[in-house]
Amino acid sequence: MAWSGGKDSTLALHTLLQNNQYEIAGLMTTVTEPQNRISMHGVRVSLLEKQAKTLGLPLHKIIIPTKCDFEKYEKKLKEKLLKLKQRGVWGVAFGDIFLEDIRKYREEKLSPINLTPVFPIWGRTTKNLSNQFIDLGFQSIITCIDTRKLDKSFIGKPFTHAFINRLPKTVDPCGENGEFHSFVFDGPIFKKPLNISVGENKLKDDYCFCDLMEDD
Repeated sequence: MAWSGGKDSTLALHTLLQNNQYEIAGLMTTVTEPQNRISMHGVRVSLLEKQAKTLGLPLHKIIIPTKCDFEKYEKKLKEKLLKLKQRGVWGVAFGDIFLEDIRKYREEKLSPINLTPVFPIWGRTTKNLSNQFIDLGFQSIITCIDTRKLDKSFIGKPFTHAFINRLPKTVDPCGENGEFHSFVFDGPIFKKPLNISVGENKLKDDYCFCDLMEDD
């Protein structure tokens, strides 16, 4: 499972777990060093590791530097995928919903190494998906916002029905266009919730990040 720690990949994983056709071999996440955080989402790796543990799934990290071009990223990705294939993995699942260019990119990168892309929530209405995610009992916090698309006042807020209703009409309810990213800390597929608190907000270029902290 291509894993960001956020709501879309979580809902995709939940969907797969309801289908006996699939066995989840693990979670695969891109991590940026030296910050040691989930790429784009900005969440600490320590929280990612606890998230994987409470989900009961192995975590496979792809480590990239802060400034990583596509060539270097794709090389790292291919290396990881080939190693996983040697262990019996036959496909990779993604939480993509409607971006055709992203889907095509995934398919083109997996095809040469004979891995099958799986899109469990593809083509579904994002408003319905966001409501389903909440109604199932999942809980998440907004960890990153593209301030060119959404006001930074939404950072650090829980992803709730009220949050969705406050979004401008130009913003997708699932943030599918990169408007915002999230971190899931509880839900029906979690063995137990993660104890977290909201730390400082930091602005980097056009992005605002919320630093989630671990509570003892």
